[in-house]
Amino acid sequence: MTITPLELIAILPLMIVGLTAVVVMLSIAWRRDHLTSAGLTAFGFAVALLSLIWINGYTLNSGTISLLPKEVTSLILVDGFALFYSALVLIAGIGTCIYAYHWLEGFGDNKEEFYLLLAIAVSGGVLLSMSNHMASMFIGIELISLPLFGLVAYTFERSKTLEAGIKYMLLSAAASSFLLFGIALLYAESGSLSFVAVGRSLMDSQIHAPLILIGMGMLIVGFGFKLSLFPFQLWTPDVYQGAPAPVSAFLATGSKIGIFAVLMRLFLEAPVAHSETLATVITIIAIASILFGNLLAITQKSAKRLLGYSSIAHMGYLLVALVSLRNEPDVAQITVAIYLAGYLFASLGAFGVISIISSPYRGDDQDDFSAFRGLFWHKPVLAIVMTVMMLSLAGIPITLGFIGKFYVIVSAVYADLWWLTGAVVVGSAIGLYYYLRFMASLYSRDAEHAERYTGPEKATLGTVFAAICAVLVIVFGVWPQPLIDIATTALAVIH
Repeated sequence: MTITPLELIAILPLMIVGLTAVVVMLSIAWRRDHLTSAGLTAFGFAVALLSLIWINGYTLNSGTISLLPKEVTSLILVDGFALFYSALVLIAGIGTCIYAYHWLEGFGDNKEEFYLLLAIAVSGGVLLSMSNHMASMFIGIELISLPLFGLVAYTFERSKTLEAGIKYMLLSAAASSFLLFGIALLYAESGSLSFVAVGRSLMDSQIHAPLILIGMGMLIVGFGFKLSLFPFQLWTPDVYQGAPAPVSAFLATGSKIGIFAVLMRLFLEAPVAHSETLATVITIIAIASILFGNLLAITQKSAKRLLGYSSIAHMGYLLVALVSLRNEPDVAQITVAIYLAGYLFASLGAFGVISIISSPYRGDDQDDFSAFRGLFWHKPVLAIVMTVMMLSLAGIPITLGFIGKFYVIVSAVYADLWWLTGAVVVGSAIGLYYYLRFMASLYSRDAEHAERYTGPEKATLGTVFAAICAVLVIVFGVWPQPLIDIATTALAVIH
């Protein structure tokens, strides 16, 4: 098997991120320096992000040579879909790296290995975005999950962090076993691990439909754990609260974006995913996730737990688009692209503010509501950023979150999914309450909490990045056409 230069160019982002992990590891072996490790990691992610633009530009201007879509062996397919979700994962990696640098400054133990683990996790997310095969899908999921075991428990001296690491490790291992068993059943029936070959074989083998449905059901259980969907979400609030704030940011964004991208590619390629039985199961999971996530978030007093429960609801909203995929594939893909872009910027900004006012030398992260009470009167920029993020997550107009929710409802209406449409509306109404309640506390003048703020006095690079996320949420909320155009070019190539 020979890999051509064009195929190497197509997988350049994956190669750059992998090389970044190697360079960071060598730099740690040569001389430990926190700034060097963080700088090399962020630089590698930025170069990989720029290479996506170059690959896409090469496609447009290459004349008779068409680079994309490009199938690199049977494991990887590089098309507009892969480039878009790779970009989202890389942005999540850059944001996590920036927040982690300031968060780790007060950490007494080794800081540099954090960035090595992060680089490996990002490479897994990029691989998932390009995956077109069960083998590369499983490798990508493990490349994300295994480094996250270490990242979640990085400050293991804290009891909550160690507990979160153990919970995530055990449940993630259980999810991987379900995925492997489901893949084995599908392979036993189809004789292939390629998404396309599995789809074609399963379409012609309806006599063995029960075995196929069990295999797909196992896959859904595995993905349900990874995406924290009901009823596999029990680990989410505890892990979000116990993990370091920058790790929670990546767990909520980069990890879930990569895994949802490969799930959508699988559903696009495998017609068995269009069966009524599976559609009914996913519909029930979506409605339960939306209602459970929003209702449990109402009772929370911790910002990280609130964002954890709300992430369950947001994954439920995305499942609505996944169900509509069989009726309106193009609209559903555009919906997921826009929604995940909005969720990425909003979550990065929200967890970024928590990271900025937290650090391990102060003990647990400052995520209790009381830590944010009256934040506007101490750090107006951070309060405004958090306000914008809450508004976007709630789906308020003039934010990108509203555009995403609007597209979710449109895709559900186009596909005649009225129960799911109602669940989205009810869930959004419930979410509005706890997001606005948290926002109101930012502007409180309660004398008891007037001096509660313990974060840095000077603006940091993390503050700048969080502010950029807030600006993008507003700009794309007011003028979404550029993002819609990008999402339109990010449609998956279906064989």
